Amino acid sequence: MYIHKEHKMFTLGPEMHTFTAIARCPITGRLGISISTSEMAVTGRCVYIKANMGAVATQSRTDPRLGQLAIELLSLGYSANGVLEKLETSDPYIEYRQLGIVDRYGKTAVRTGTDNGDWKGHEVGNQWIVMGNGLVGEGVVQGMAEGMESSEGEDLEVRLMKSLDAGTRAGGQPNGQRSAGILVYETEGFSIINLRVDKSDKPMDGLWDIFNKFYPLRDYYKERPDNPSIGNMDDWAAAHGVEL
Repeated sequence: MYIHKEHKMFTLGPEMHTFTAIARCPITGRLGISISTSEMAVTGRCVYIKANMGAVATQSRTDPRLGQLAIELLSLGYSANGVLEKLETSDPYIEYRQLGIVDRYGKTAVRTGTDNGDWKGHEVGNQWIVMGNGLVGEGVVQGMAEGMESSEGEDLEVRLMKSLDAGTRAGGQPNGQRSAGILVYETEGFSIINLRVDKSDKPMDGLWDIFNKFYPLRDYYKERPDNPSIGNMDDWAAAHGVEL
């Protein structure tokens, strides 16, 4: 149980104007989140995933313990809507929060509190959510939704990157972005992609740079735990025509 020193379960956190995509791949079961904000190191505070259970993003004036609690509830078998209902009744500051949940079956639940900064809102599609607050306008979330829809059939991580990029190109936040990240889990208990830019004037550009270098190596890192004789990364990359 999470107890604050003032004996309140949840408290108001720092204000974070943020835009985020959360999704599940209906083919592979992968769960992933991409996110960007005007503050530093957003991925470390707002993104929560447990393989085969669900993905959760908690933002705006958030409390990270909401994400931890949501993952615990998903692990107990709660649906996305069931988790959101529990968070709503547990948190006296719920109107300051923006919460998105995708469960193991691809069911979605999302809530944008009335005390989020404008522009605020969300859209929901086939096993995905895009949402944001403190944005230049609704075009940011609309662009992210179009990014998800137009990339259907591509790898989940690519779709998440394209959606986040679309939000950035649509204007993002009035004061710009300082950090961005992407986190993806498959069926194992470890992430297959966990990339982040914690402080940059152009975090989306930096995230694309890292992603484009890491993406061709994802199969190498997925195989290595079960095949330690696979060799080193440089030799594998050369054998598979991957430029580092």
